[in-house]
Amino acid sequence: MPKRILVGTVVSDKTDKTVTVRVERKVKHALYGKIIRRSKKYHAHDEGNEFRPGDRVRIEETRPISKTKTWRVIDRVLAGKGEAYEAELEG
Repeated sequence: MPKRILVGTVVSDKTDKTVTVRVERKVKHALYGKIIRRSKKYHAHDEGNEFRPGDRVRIEETRPISKTKTWRVIDRVLAGKGEAYEAELEG
């Protein structure tokens, strides 16, 4: 059976070697026909603690690593916003 691959946004990296990834999908409402967004959070294994909140990442289904972790991060699709620095303006 092929492994599922999803794309989502990292929302938390507070735990060691784990990131929380929110995956959004768009579905059509059964009665009204409006397109609505549904999201789900997955815990994914991040061995090097290299992903930060805001990063778009691809996650792959894998064997159970812990009670809630059955996904691992493959790679970064898009980097999130960097840290803000104050600019030194000469006036």
